[in-house]
Amino acid sequence: MANRQDLIQAVDLAIAGDWKAAHAIVQQSEDDTTSCWIHAVLHKIEGDAGNARYWYRRAGQSYEAYAETAAELAAIKAALTY
Repeated sequence: MANRQDLIQAVDLAIAGDWKAAHAIVQQSEDDTTSCWIHAVLHKIEGDAGNARYWYRRAGQSYEAYAETAAELAAIKAALTY
């Protein structure tokens, strides 16, 4: 299971535009569903829909659920900081 604080940091980095640092964090927990969800959003931001869809499937989430990645990252952060 991924460390909640690390995942929050990954979301914050993604929101700040530091794709590479956020990606490095989520790659460490590829069997955690929230980490996979963040990973999916990062690849959506990158414009790699095929890779993003793979990570959405791993996360049990939908590629189409959020039109805006900023809103999706905010939802993930809210879930992590409830």
